[in-house]
Amino acid sequence: MIDTVSQYFETLVGAVFSSVVEPTLFSLGLMSWVERGFEGTAFFVGGILQILAVVLLLWPLEKLMPAQRIDNPSNVRTDVIFTLVNKLGLLPLVAFALMFLALTPLDSWLRLQGYAPWSLEDFLPGLFASPAINLLLYILIIDLGEYWRHRLQHRIQWWWQLHSLHHAQRDMTFWTDDRNHILDEILGALWIATIALVIGVPPQQFPLVLFATKFIESLSHANLRWNFGVLKFVLVSPQFHRVHHAIGIGHEGDTQGKNFAVVFSFWDKLFATADFRDTYPATGVRDQITADRNYGTYFWETQWLGFKRLLGRA
Repeated sequence: MIDTVSQYFETLVGAVFSSVVEPTLFSLGLMSWVERGFEGTAFFVGGILQILAVVLLLWPLEKLMPAQRIDNPSNVRTDVIFTLVNKLGLLPLVAFALMFLALTPLDSWLRLQGYAPWSLEDFLPGLFASPAINLLLYILIIDLGEYWRHRLQHRIQWWWQLHSLHHAQRDMTFWTDDRNHILDEILGALWIATIALVIGVPPQQFPLVLFATKFIESLSHANLRWNFGVLKFVLVSPQFHRVHHAIGIGHEGDTQGKNFAVVFSFWDKLFATADFRDTYPATGVRDQITADRNYGTYFWETQWLGFKRLLGRA
């Protein structure tokens, strides 16, 4: 199944590259960019597929069972721009590819010296006989890393000045998943790419890992009255994550918030940050109400204000 999906994806990328990208590079006299052009095509096609998946599946569901009425559609339109910038640029994929290329000479040198880089398969060879279990293990470990990155985003003050933009959305929808400051996105991309390289995720499987995790993230941000029933103790549901975004809950208290998990909610249970209350609270940051703080409405405004908060000038 996993191999089949990978083959279909590679076939689609190849078709787009050979019919559009390669002829364009040839006509512009840029044939030396062919290899990079193919990689860029893979990033772009992957982004298009992610956007299509969330729009076709989540947009109708939000219409059927919304958790809140959307009061300011312009905020949602701005989040659409965030999504297009993020998913069509696919920072995590780009970071992984660049780090993989940069480390290839080091990998070759180490192998010549008799040192082979390790991977999870070296420690758990039996489990890796199944591609599906292989993929699940990669997602599980990367998700654990994402849980702790999310905790740090709330705990480290300068990082919160960037991440608070994500929490400032009062009209949360599945588009809000990508509502992030560009510096926060870069840090996140480097974080996830580093973990993937350390545990030995093959380059051909990384897009699948990313697709699975990002889809669950989009679903968890959706404007849906949905808690997954008993599965909420395993997977992050829209209700579980809405509590994380709630005013006064999601970024305050001893742990600077609750429900930090990205894919698997049991990480929060394990590390005592879970809040399974069955409510659909209002979302946002407290100082939007108490201090009338402006986090921006339009894309470039949100980025500029993020830099100002980082420098202590907002």
